Amino acid sequence: MMDRLEEKLKILADAAKYDVSCSSSGSKRKNSGGIGDASYSGICHTYTEDGRCVSLLKILLTNHCIYDCAFCVSRKSNDVQRAAFTVEEVVKLTMNFYRRNYIEGLFLSSGIFKSADYTMERLLKIVKKLRLEERYNGYIHLKTIPGASDEMIREAGLYVDRMSINLEMPTEKGLKLMAPEKDHESVKKPLNFINQEIQSLKQESKLIKHKPTFVPAGQSTQMVIGATPENDFEIMSVAYKFYKDYNLKRVYYSGYIPIQNDNSLLPQIGTKPPLVRENRLYQTDWLLRFYGFQLNEILNPNFQELDLEIDPKLSWALRNPQLFPVDINKADYKMIIRIPGVGRQSALKIIQARKFGRLHEYQVKKMGIAFNRARHFMVCADSPFQLGFATMENVRAQILNKSVSKAKTVLSNQLNLFA
Repeated sequence: MMDRLEEKLKILADAAKYDVSCSSSGSKRKNSGGIGDASYSGICHTYTEDGRCVSLLKILLTNHCIYDCAFCVSRKSNDVQRAAFTVEEVVKLTMNFYRRNYIEGLFLSSGIFKSADYTMERLLKIVKKLRLEERYNGYIHLKTIPGASDEMIREAGLYVDRMSINLEMPTEKGLKLMAPEKDHESVKKPLNFINQEIQSLKQESKLIKHKPTFVPAGQSTQMVIGATPENDFEIMSVAYKFYKDYNLKRVYYSGYIPIQNDNSLLPQIGTKPPLVRENRLYQTDWLLRFYGFQLNEILNPNFQELDLEIDPKLSWALRNPQLFPVDINKADYKMIIRIPGVGRQSALKIIQARKFGRLHEYQVKKMGIAFNRARHFMVCADSPFQLGFATMENVRAQILNKSVSKAKTVLSNQLNLFA
């Protein structure tokens, strides 16, 4: 019996590894006398900023699926070993791992078997058993099943910390190419429904003292990058719209990993995943959410692909020489964080420190900025006077020469497949 459970765990944990949208933070669920607590630490699938390694049980309920999506390892036509957990097995595994301090939370997804409601019903049973019978108060991230009823989605939201549903391909055209049976509307509908429920409860909280907890860590989505020929502007336009329309916590960009040779539309096995491109998309996402950039500043119809050699903030600065150099002793916070090599914390340090006098280069170097990059775009109190500044082409060359660019050795050829 235990051998079979271990075999299922190996199969279904391996099948879940392609879903990257499992890191999370921001849950407000508190321990009310049961086991576990998700209210204090952000649960994620990697190392935290302070160096802690936190983990979660990341599994599929089953890798059986009625769909035949070309990019998915669990598609029904793929000859892979199949398995399925029972509701009780997932509950047992979660509690046993948690009690042994192996995990700090659960990430639960599933292939769609029989129907969306049939699958969602079993996922709902699992989270209800964990919360009500096992009194488990730890973190739970649940994948919403496209096409499931609003009633089941609403009830599930009362027991989980985060919900997510994958957009799969960035555009409807790309999705139809890889998964003709699917459409983006089946993703937008539950995202919108959950967002409306969250907003409704926020309004009720002004009138009701004790309101139910509903998806306290918000919702997210994921797009596969490199399987279809969308450019970076198309990808980020979709992400930008989803952030605005559905108040998403995160959009994840997953570089396509070739898993088959039998589809001429997809990059073939042996093709390197577009890891640098994936990283540039995340950097762009960060600039949009935390640095006050608008999408058309970074990507637009005249500039549709991110520069793989340099980060998007540096790329933007090189294309806008009229805005530089920035005097860090006079500029406001919004302009200082736009200087390449200066992060938000460093910008705040500069704002605070200059209250006590004009800042010199030796002082700025101690504030955690990437000075070799930033020095080309700012002036300090003791910066040497120059009649003119170097051209942006020379600045780019100097920065690239002084840094070991990962892009020079890891550039992917997946983009060339669609040329």
